[in-house]
Amino acid sequence: MNTLRNKVQLIGNLGNDPEIINLDSGSKLAKFSIATNESYKNAQGEKVVDTQWHNVVAWGKTAEIIESYVTKGKEVAIEGKLTTRSWDDKEGLKRYTTEVVCNEILMLGNK
Repeated sequence: MNTLRNKVQLIGNLGNDPEIINLDSGSKLAKFSIATNESYKNAQGEKVVDTQWHNVVAWGKTAEIIESYVTKGKEVAIEGKLTTRSWDDKEGLKRYTTEVVCNEILMLGNK
């Protein structure tokens, strides 16, 4: 049951090509965002599509796979955990971001 404590599964499309960072250790980091869409009908019976954007990071072998096979617009399924980190910006203000740390990715849609 511990694996269910912080588990995220999303299916969506990449908004841009992944940003690949080669670290000094020789490992890779992939950063990208995916859009998920949910549709519903409003009170007037009109179809409304709600798009949510999710920031995703992947490390190591998963980042290498993303670098080789994943591009803007591709539909992917990802699984990982939700993390929040903070930093101080140039003005000294504390900033926060929430990301999905991806440990599995599955390419969907057309080849």
